[in-house]
Amino acid sequence: MSNTTSVARRPRIALTLGDPAGVGPELAAKLLARPQTLASAEVYILADASEVAAAARVAGVSIPISDTPKVGYAVVLDDGTAPAVPIETKKVSLEAGARVKHQLHRALALANSGDVDAIVFAPLNKTSLHLAGMHEEDELRWFAKELGHTGVTSELNVLPGLFTARVTSHIPISEVAAKIKTPAVVAAIQLLDGVLKDSGLASPRLAVCALNPHAGENGNFGREEIDEIAPGVVAAQELGIDASGPFPSDTVFLAAKRGDFDGVVTMYHDQGQIAMKLIGFDSGVTIQGGLPVVIATPAHGTAFDIVGKGIADLGATAHAFDLAVEIASRRLPVTA
Repeated sequence: MSNTTSVARRPRIALTLGDPAGVGPELAAKLLARPQTLASAEVYILADASEVAAAARVAGVSIPISDTPKVGYAVVLDDGTAPAVPIETKKVSLEAGARVKHQLHRALALANSGDVDAIVFAPLNKTSLHLAGMHEEDELRWFAKELGHTGVTSELNVLPGLFTARVTSHIPISEVAAKIKTPAVVAAIQLLDGVLKDSGLASPRLAVCALNPHAGENGNFGREEIDEIAPGVVAAQELGIDASGPFPSDTVFLAAKRGDFDGVVTMYHDQGQIAMKLIGFDSGVTIQGGLPVVIATPAHGTAFDIVGKGIADLGATAHAFDLAVEIASRRLPVTA
């Protein structure tokens, strides 16, 4: 997708290094060493200079740094809070989770004050975040709470050419069916349609998954498709959205992969995530959908097994950054 809108300035991106015990710092350093990263946006690194230097050494790269924003350089917003003793790598810890939360709080403060247009964060570790006091079901709900946002949200997963949203997310499978209700289905469809348009697609084509095997087999395997999902699809169509379904989830991604659809709405976490990671694990991105600020991250985790080896694949992190820039750019005021 190309951005043809003329804007007054480059988007401003707050970048955090992710969990210091994982591959996040290495990936952030590799991202910053990529010339198009610092050409496409003003990048503000939320870390101390010592942490940035250490990340660059692991990645084996040089990061262009400036005290003021200019093309080809990043700005380090060093607040002097790096731990005196470096956080141990390859392990979950309260200290690692607390460091992540500190920088994410700073990023959200910049977004709230209008000083950045988007946030990109390198991979996090949910266990470390939980130890540090993040008890929401996922980062999306934590972001929503911190931003005071009470509207519809959904974690969106993205590959080049294919977006997914889900009606339920990080909840037990035993609770999913009870939460598949028509208003929730419509909200997920609307959110996905809006984000696709935000990313530059004028008329997104959306598929909606069934919940039950064989799309319920006309009620033989459950009535959610008849009572809740199909009415949600119809309601979305009446809003002018190009949505269709519900389709059996074991075949809908085959159609999406060959280009029949631009987005798929799934009913629960693994229904979409397994397919997306099989299609393109190294390029998958998570967008915190529905929030008032663009927030993106690679869809993979902290990869403790390869920390310090300098071999972490930049693909998903670069895709997350580029997508955040694309969406943020489209939200900027246009020039005459």
